[in-house]
Amino acid sequence: MVVLDFEKPIIDIQNKIDELKKLSENNGLDLESQIQSFEQQAEDKKKELYSTLKPSQKLQISRHPERPKFLDYVNLMCENFVELHGDREGMDDRAIIGGIAKFDSKPVMIIGIQKGKSTKENLEYNFGMPQPQGYRKALRLFKHAEKFRMPIITLIDTPGAYPGIKAEETGQGAAIAMNLREMSKLSVPIVSIITGEGCSGGALGLAVSNSVMMLEHSYYTVISPEGCASILWRDAARFADAAEALKITSKDLLELGIIDEEIPEPLGGAHNDYNATASSMKSAIIRAFNKLSLLTPDELRKQRYNKFRKMGRFIEA
Repeated sequence: MVVLDFEKPIIDIQNKIDELKKLSENNGLDLESQIQSFEQQAEDKKKELYSTLKPSQKLQISRHPERPKFLDYVNLMCENFVELHGDREGMDDRAIIGGIAKFDSKPVMIIGIQKGKSTKENLEYNFGMPQPQGYRKALRLFKHAEKFRMPIITLIDTPGAYPGIKAEETGQGAAIAMNLREMSKLSVPIVSIITGEGCSGGALGLAVSNSVMMLEHSYYTVISPEGCASILWRDAARFADAAEALKITSKDLLELGIIDEEIPEPLGGAHNDYNATASSMKSAIIRAFNKLSLLTPDELRKQRYNKFRKMGRFIEA
């Protein structure tokens, strides 16, 4: 069990509860009232703590190693998932996985960025950092969905596109740019959810959508807080200051009009209840598709274009 630094007060109470339970079992003592009192304290502390999280603390939750991954959500939300491999140019980038599935009894194309839960899996999925071939695979699947009039779901959890030399040599920037352009022109509804990390162009390459949502404890930003702090203050340790300034949380981005909805997570984060998180996500996606189904193909394109054109406007005072 991974414990984040700010969760230690809750763990201290939980340890006391465990001690009292052990004492009660070993000595035959009736300590039920004391146990219930501590359990109530733990619950109250949890509610207080998670209702007042700082951006840097949400950042930690978004990166929690036990947080659900793309394939977990696919298995919980969809049926009959058939993965489609490769970019048809020579490589199958495992950081981006996609395929056809049944969602709410209808066929969809679902594509996402996959991270691992072990060292072996993280190496297989390149720690959720796609290469150009991954974005080209995603684009191939977007066009497949367009051809067969299937709605598209994208789930995003990445610290950014892979920054290696080989990725740059094979056209990382061009591959992402191509996705931005081509996604904007698709005539089928697209719904995206930031499920954990949503960093830089690596995230945006799958998020030019009609509806963009975020899980409550995810983040979405043009640059990682550590990268921002390194540039501004030459000190990555000041990432908490950068996280505050960047407005990376779902509440901030909803207020700024960057996203369309914040999806609540179970108390303590998505890693505490996979099923409840997937259920909330599925309901949000169904609501979004129901609204988008009222639009014609041309209206879907215009709605998506206007959504992104509205971002970044400013007023001179």
